Parts: sequence; structure tokens; C-alpha cells
Amino acid sequence: MLQNQGNGSSVLFENEVNDNIIKELVPLSADKRKWDIVWRNVIIFLLLHTGAVYGAYLLCGQIKFSTVIFTAFMIVYSGLGITAGAHRLWAHKSYKARLPLRIILTIANTIAFQDSVLDWARDHRVHHKFSETDADPHNATRGFFFSHIGWLLVRKHPQIKEKGRIIEMDDLWRDPVLKFQKKYYKFLMPFACFILPTYIPTLWGESVWNAFFVCAVFRYIYTLNVTWLVNSAAHKWGSKPYDKNINPVETSPVSFLVLGEGYHNYHHTFPWDYKTGELGNRLNFTKLFIDFMAKIGWAYDLKEIPLDVVQKRVLRTGDGSHAVWGWGDKELSCDDKKETLIINPAKTE
Repeated sequence: MLQNQGNGSSVLFENEVNDNIIKELVPLSADKRKWDIVWRNVIIFLLLHTGAVYGAYLLCGQIKFSTVIFTAFMIVYSGLGITAGAHRLWAHKSYKARLPLRIILTIANTIAFQDSVLDWARDHRVHHKFSETDADPHNATRGFFFSHIGWLLVRKHPQIKEKGRIIEMDDLWRDPVLKFQKKYYKFLMPFACFILPTYIPTLWGESVWNAFFVCAVFRYIYTLNVTWLVNSAAHKWGSKPYDKNINPVETSPVSFLVLGEGYHNYHHTFPWDYKTGELGNRLNFTKLFIDFMAKIGWAYDLKEIPLDVVQKRVLRTGDGSHAVWGWGDKELSCDDKKETLIINPAKTE
């Protein structure tokens, strides 16, 4: 049996916090289970990954430079549909967006083809609310492969469906943009993810063959795999400066690849912070994107955790790996103090 299963000890939004109750959780684990493999999914992903490898070969000197630039743009744009859209805006409500930004992010999310926003956000809320239990769609205690891609190759555990039915989703169903995407997803997704990215490069003379394997297949599989690293690597290798009692960790390489989503120990501790990390500008392109949208008035009500709250949490539940907060931190060593150069010091009498 899985320890602490079903406790629902995690929180999704700031109004669910009870700062007086911090549970000392036993590290979660999962027994080995027989995989009920969905062979159709296995074959589809095998073919897609084979095509992506071929697309990567074409990317290395076999296509026009304009196609390379377009592919890079599509990777970032579709990625923002997940990070700034489905994740930070809709799953966690860490900020609010006006209609133009909601439409832009919904289009990007459709290009990314990781399910509709309503389905993605539901599964992600369940992931946070019942993290590392059988109700977690990509339960990391079942191993790296399972949490990376294996969870999509087997039938869902009954707990996932059960908890998915009770998770709060009324707020998202009230958004007409998301309802439209959900209603027409089977038509919108193939056009946005595969057809349009294949057609556009032909406008500057790229072949349909190259455009399909590079801009559609390779771009799609690359975006999938770097997103999956948040479920796998960011739950396995790294430090836990904010909460040592949970599995998610801090990992800068993942944050770089996934536009700022790798500071996962912080994110699972404070999931309503729009930065998803204490140091928002460090390898966090999504945060910079949201900041820009806030400057032009399309994003507003950005939620951020005060520094003193973070420091108190670090001292209370961190694993001791948190860096010093600055000059005056009691953990700052005497050697570091001596080696620090004070420029333009105050003159003494």
C-alpha cells in the first residue's frame, strides 16, 4: 500500500493554506504493479519518436535556415501555452489574463497538443492535491520511466478518475474560450499541431516532407519530452530547500529547458506563485513573458510569495540546502564576509 495515500495534504491555491498545520510526511513509495499496457498508445508514441529522430537529423543542415527559426519559435510559443497558460494561469490561477492573452495562450496550448486546457488543468490539480499517490496521474514513486512517459502507455489507476471527478473545475468551465477549445478540440488540434506547422514553411520554399518531420513531428515530441521532465527529473534529482518532506526538487537544467518550470520544490510548496520559483528571473522565460503581458495590461493580479514567508518556510521545513538570503544571513560564513569587497564605504569620524 502507498503511504499517506488519499490524505490530500497538498494545496492548490492560497486560500487553502493553513499555516498552523505543517505535517511531517513519511516519504511516499509505491508497490510494484502490473502494467495494463495500452498497445495503441505504445505504437503511436514509438512511431512519433522515430519520426522525431529523423526530424532532428533533417534539422542538422538539411533544411532552410528560416525553417530552423520557425521551429524554434513554435517550440517556445507552444511551450508557453503549457507553462504560462494551462499551468500558471488556469491550473493554479496564479495570475489573471484578459481575453486577448487567453486566446493567444489557448492557441499555443492547442499547438502543443497535450490535451485541452480543461483536461490538462484537471489532471494537474489532481497531481498537486494528491501528489505521489495512486490518484496522481504521473506518480513519481512508480519510477522515472512511468512518471516521464509510462503513465501515458498504461490504463489510468481508478483513483485518478475518482479524484478527477471531485476536483474543483467550475471556475475554468465558466471561461468561454476554454469551452470552445474543448468542444472543437478534435478538429482544432490536428490543424494547429500538424497541418499548419507543415504548411507555413512551404511559403518560403521548404518541402512538405521536411516541414512535416521537423516543424510538426520533431517540434511536438521535443516539447512533450521537456515538459515530461518536470514530472520525472524534477521529482527525482535535486535539492529540497523549501520542503524536505515532499519529492519535488529544484533543478536548473529542467527549468532552462521548460521555460522556468524546474524549481519544483518551491512550486509544490507555493503553487500559487506566478513565478513558480523564488528567484523569478533565473532561467524563467515564462515569468518574463507574464511580466511583459502585465506591462501592457493583458495580465493582472499576479500572485507572489513575500520573502519573509519564504524564509520562514525554509527554516521550518527545508533540507538546509537553501542559499543565504543576503548580507546579514546568520549562515553567511566569516570567510565570505572577509572576502566581500565594500565599495564606497561610509566614512567614519
